[in-house]
Amino acid sequence: MPAEPLRQLRRRALADLYFAAMTQTLPPDYALFLLRTVFLPALEREIATTRRVMEAIPLDKGDYRPDAVSKTALELAWHIAASEKRFFNGIADGGFDFAPVPKPDSLKNSADVARWYGEMIAAILPRLQQMSAEQLGKIIDFRGIMQVPAVTYFQIALMHSVHHRGQLSTYLRPAGGKVPSIYGESYDSAEARKLSSQ
Repeated sequence: MPAEPLRQLRRRALADLYFAAMTQTLPPDYALFLLRTVFLPALEREIATTRRVMEAIPLDKGDYRPDAVSKTALELAWHIAASEKRFFNGIADGGFDFAPVPKPDSLKNSADVARWYGEMIAAILPRLQQMSAEQLGKIIDFRGIMQVPAVTYFQIALMHSVHHRGQLSTYLRPAGGKVPSIYGESYDSAEARKLSSQ
């Protein structure tokens, strides 16, 4: 079969699987397929990108905010980290704990938050990788708003983090930082590459 029709079939199959997950008709094999083929590879790519954006906040500019009603850069970085902890522990535990995740007093700057984020992900990732089809297919309630299979929350967690990471990336230049590559080169990463090749 030619490559393009095969890609179209794969896209349609993934869309069908995602729809099945959202409508609670997810067969166990599909849940494992989604975890291993779609969500874990995406998560592993996004983790590295998220950490680069956190680390790009200038160490002395964690209090930067573009507007009085906006979170500071450090607050936004912490929101991403704490939310991923809540989502991924909830998926692995089979239920969400909505108690606040307070930022430890020892986290003073962006490097501290990025390090904490990396350690938290390193601790939870093996649990996610070892989830069974039954665990992935378990229906989990989210604040009474929706009740869907656990595997579905990977997509929600990824979208949530990408959304807030995009916000955070817009803080970087005004705060005196450089925007790292996110989905391909940024202006700043391209300039750094040019300088390093001279």
